Amino acid sequence: MGCLQKTGIQLPYSDCNAFYPAFGRGHGGRWGVRIALLSYRSKEHCGGQGVYVRYLSGGLVALGHEVEVFSGQPYPEGLDPRVRLTKLPSLDVFSRPDLKLPPLRTLRDRPDVLEYVTTATGCFAEPLAFSYRAARALRGRAGEFDVVHDNQSLGYGLLSLRRRGVPLVATIHHPVSRDRRVELDAAPWRRKASVARWYGFVRMQARVARRVPVLLGVSDVATADAVGDFGIPPERFRVVPLGVDTDVFRPRGERVPGRIVAVASADRPLKGVAHLLDALATLRVDRDVELQLVSALEPGGPTDRRIDELGLRDIVHVRSGVTDEELAALLASAEVMCVPSLYEGFSLPTVEALACGTPVVASRAGALPEVVGDDAVLVEPGDAGALGDAIGALLDSPADRQRLGAAGRARALERFGWTSVARATVAAYEAAIAAAGAAEGAAEGKGA
Repeated sequence: MGCLQKTGIQLPYSDCNAFYPAFGRGHGGRWGVRIALLSYRSKEHCGGQGVYVRYLSGGLVALGHEVEVFSGQPYPEGLDPRVRLTKLPSLDVFSRPDLKLPPLRTLRDRPDVLEYVTTATGCFAEPLAFSYRAARALRGRAGEFDVVHDNQSLGYGLLSLRRRGVPLVATIHHPVSRDRRVELDAAPWRRKASVARWYGFVRMQARVARRVPVLLGVSDVATADAVGDFGIPPERFRVVPLGVDTDVFRPRGERVPGRIVAVASADRPLKGVAHLLDALATLRVDRDVELQLVSALEPGGPTDRRIDELGLRDIVHVRSGVTDEELAALLASAEVMCVPSLYEGFSLPTVEALACGTPVVASRAGALPEVVGDDAVLVEPGDAGALGDAIGALLDSPADRQRLGAAGRARALERFGWTSVARATVAAYEAAIAAAGAAEGAAEGKGA
């Protein structure tokens, strides 16, 4: 694993610190960088992107930089006090109990109308509408920032910033084209058209990503997938893994016998929870087991129904909206953490489990082998039998659990620190600022 620098040279993650830049030109002699960090959704229980915003912004201000987060709902919580937050309210359709669009009379501006119309057609509209809100918010403030960093909205509004010469960086956690592919394969014929409409924004993200001069990927696998799916030149990317707070996510003593934990940021086929439930049904035949599932399940949805079909309601405990401290305590209480996903661009909960010294059983899918290395048990994705066998073997072997738990903790400490993430990210900012300066110089040369 390594940091893909613009030169194409690969370095170990521990060497990312060497790329911390010394700023001068274009920053008025200041040492710090002024960063506008954009995120269309930022609350942590919405997935790894919310965690990314909180910890990256905190790491950046700890290094002496200035950060202002621009976010739609749900807004981030627990930001470092030195990080400013500017709220860009969306229609927030998915927080409404009935998931219905708001009355037309409540629409405030053009981005609201755009979000309303796009949502009404069945397409996920938040990234597109947010990008225009962010562009409008920055229109009169571009001089207050040295760089704009987009957290995977990749909406058309970013292109207006690009045209004005604003230095631009974007993080692609993984190409959402992978989610679309899995959901289309899993959907019955009567739903395939609606699934395709929902993922209509993916084409926009590919088009915008191809115009962003500097991109961040969180793993080699996710980066390669984005290059292939979105048609992006590979030299645009730098690979900077996510981090983990190893003071919060740590071993905590006694574990609950037979407890398995899984975390699914979305109730989608991509997360493979159905395969874990099938494995659990087999495991309970001759073992006393329970599953703590951290996920916001759709009431009456496929996962919820599968729990009842398999008669697992008494041993599957579902919770959502947990804090970092609650998640850390839960992971540290388990004998096994399971990641049954069919694809992951990184999987922050997996690293959090490693940091807690909790043995991990994961699918050999996406970036998961890259993240865990030799310090977890890997099985073929979608194979419930192999998943059950691997979990059962660990539950039956305290020695293997001890060995994997210690190795996982060591791996998290060595490779996944947020300070290194922040420093390597600043190196990407330096590249974006230099690219914008070069483009401006070229434009002035042509006009001379």
